[in-house]
Amino acid sequence: MIENLNGIFETVNFKKLPSIKVYHNNKFENYPLHWHTPIEIIMPINNWYDITCGDKTFRLEEYDIALIISGTLHKLTAPERGKRLIFQIDCSVFHAMKEPNTILSFLAPLTIITKKTYPTIHTQIIQILMSIHDEYFSNGTFTETFIYFKILEILVLLGKNYTESNTHFDVGISKQQEYAEKFLDICDYINAHYMEDLTLDFIADLAGFSKYHFTRLFKQFTKVSFYKFLNQKRILHAEQLLIHPEYTITEISIRSGFSSISAFNRMFKQIKGCTPSAFRNMYTPECTSRTECE
Repeated sequence: MIENLNGIFETVNFKKLPSIKVYHNNKFENYPLHWHTPIEIIMPINNWYDITCGDKTFRLEEYDIALIISGTLHKLTAPERGKRLIFQIDCSVFHAMKEPNTILSFLAPLTIITKKTYPTIHTQIIQILMSIHDEYFSNGTFTETFIYFKILEILVLLGKNYTESNTHFDVGISKQQEYAEKFLDICDYINAHYMEDLTLDFIADLAGFSKYHFTRLFKQFTKVSFYKFLNQKRILHAEQLLIHPEYTITEISIRSGFSSISAFNRMFKQIKGCTPSAFRNMYTPECTSRTECE
């Protein structure tokens, strides 16, 4: 069961290490709709396991891997018999690191890693997760450092896989790597300055492209438009602030980079399916209705 659930917000109870939790789950127990700030990695090792994110349910077969990023609403459904490894890691330490933070911003809310979807790195990630499991239960020294190093390995594999799959720009072969590095730098700049008044004109000029050319290349690289990428980053930050009652909705909108409360409300509802106030109410334990967000 989830140990600390307020509304739909789970406070992860880190026990053995201050920011990492690894455990075997063999319970015939379903987890209700919830979210948390640590990333979560789930790998069934016996039988299937279902993950519902938004209006889609994904079945994990044995040794399929699900990576759920911070702030993602999801629920879990278990079979009558089965075993899975679950890893929960506070990745806030990576936010100050250029490349890991950029890789995290590329990841979908839920990434399913299977032999079919990630054929070149699936086996490697299984091996890394098993080494994390063994180290966590070894009672050795430098365990936390070892595990963060291994999580970085996973992010590097995902980052390289992403860039190799998305660097087919309409330029010569010699320019492919140059463009990939340029757009990685641009994404890193957005990640560092999303609370500022960033515009498409400014970012395109920073990248050295015309607005039209930049718009096309940016979407080709990130799979989303510039403004969607920017607003997703802002809304993710707003989610983290909404669990703190000392901040008003207006303060959160300003701290997240929005020019007005109306723009914040509109974008939050567009991305999350509910208003910031309704999202905050879901967090509070006394709230029993979630209709506005469903």
